[in-house]
Amino acid sequence: MPPPPDWKRRTLLLRVRYSAGLISAYGIGAGLVFCVIVLLGRTNAYEQPRLVTTGNILVMIALLGVSLIIAAICTTRFVLPALRWYAREEPPTPEQQRAALDITSRQTLVHLSLWVASGLVVLLVNLDEGGRTVTIIGLAVLFGGAAMACLGYLVTEATLRPIIAAAMIASPPQRRAPGVMQRLVITWALCTAIPVTAIGAIVVDRHLKWVIRPDTPIETPILILAFVAIAAGLYGTVLVSWSVSDPVREVGVAMGEVERGNTEVSVSVHDSSEIGRLQMGFNRMVTTIAERERLRDLFDRHVGHDVASRAIEQDERLGGDVANVAVLFIDLAGSTAFAATRPPTEVAELLNDFFHIVVTAVDQHRGYINKFGGDAALAVYGAPVPIDDPAGEALATARELRASLRSLKSVDFGIGVSYGPVFAGDIGAEHRYEYTVIGDPVNEAARLTELAKSRVGRILAAEQAVSAASAAEAERWKRRGKITLRGRGARTVLFEPKDRA
Repeated sequence: MPPPPDWKRRTLLLRVRYSAGLISAYGIGAGLVFCVIVLLGRTNAYEQPRLVTTGNILVMIALLGVSLIIAAICTTRFVLPALRWYAREEPPTPEQQRAALDITSRQTLVHLSLWVASGLVVLLVNLDEGGRTVTIIGLAVLFGGAAMACLGYLVTEATLRPIIAAAMIASPPQRRAPGVMQRLVITWALCTAIPVTAIGAIVVDRHLKWVIRPDTPIETPILILAFVAIAAGLYGTVLVSWSVSDPVREVGVAMGEVERGNTEVSVSVHDSSEIGRLQMGFNRMVTTIAERERLRDLFDRHVGHDVASRAIEQDERLGGDVANVAVLFIDLAGSTAFAATRPPTEVAELLNDFFHIVVTAVDQHRGYINKFGGDAALAVYGAPVPIDDPAGEALATARELRASLRSLKSVDFGIGVSYGPVFAGDIGAEHRYEYTVIGDPVNEAARLTELAKSRVGRILAAEQAVSAASAAEAERWKRRGKITLRGRGARTVLFEPKDRA
């Protein structure tokens, strides 16, 4: 499949967003370190601290530039291959998938390494300034590094989430990602606990006179740290909450689609935490529902919707009821000779056309196709679901079928209709059974069908069917004598449609 025409633009936009987020994180971290060092180095005598020198400023600017260059190189190496297959909408290979899922951890490790290395350089440059100065620098670097690592992790996870989701589609990994509880605790520790701890440490240290001079004004750094704790805590909490609420919202929307009958829906998997397992579980559930719906649809097609619903609602015991139903039996004439002289595919095509006409007519008159028998079909009216005027519906179906089946020029047909009490229920063994109707009306309809093949109208109905039909339908039928059908002792009064064409 060719890549989308705008894939290069998509790649560029995602790279710009990600780079801007990382540059902001580095800038914020460096700014915090600088502010803490400067403010904690001041005194009420307004002495100029030796930390704020041209050399230190140049060193920090150089370190920031070098760190950004190294971070950009690592980002290109880690992120650009994933950006390419993602923007091209190509499925990732297993190697590409593993590389994409490792981006967040690799980038965080790079950020921490750069920050630790930069902090060591600053410490080495200022070793001759004394223990207090080195301690302030170390604590500031530790605080800035923690803040930068937290922001870098959140920026990477938020910006590259579409890539991670696309990588998870191929085959979700078995390893577990940090869960919701772990993410909240880590975010709280990095964005809130560390700044608040720094505030407490400043207050305690000034009282104990270990590092900070007694006359150092600490109000401004404390306010800065408090603001950082509030702002970073809010930002981190929003990002973590979004990482939880957004997938849950997607699952909720998708569940609404499933409730409306749409089983072609799925959600993207963002990670392998409990959120990812929720997403994967939902997708598996929808797949199972779709498979069950497909099986139920096939079941409906094989046995009929009413019988399928009856089988699902009742228990597995064999049994049934006696009901008064109308029975319509239809059989092709000349199909044996047709099958002997035509290819099997042509015979199958003819039978499909025949049964399509029959099923359509029976369904329109609320009947149920009980079974197909070679080139014959048995339709029942009034079971398994009772209907009004089952005999009238069966007789109307017979008349409609005679008109529709005239289009089949290669074969002829016969239709028989009867009415009376039958057993309607499940017949067979407990491990294999079928729904059917058994009784004299079924046999009588079959015999009438054989006789109807030699009649001009091609339809014969028993008297009890016409008598049980509505007056409007019974008016369309006329008595045509009596006959003793094969296998029966009592004579059957025959009826045919008044219009015998």
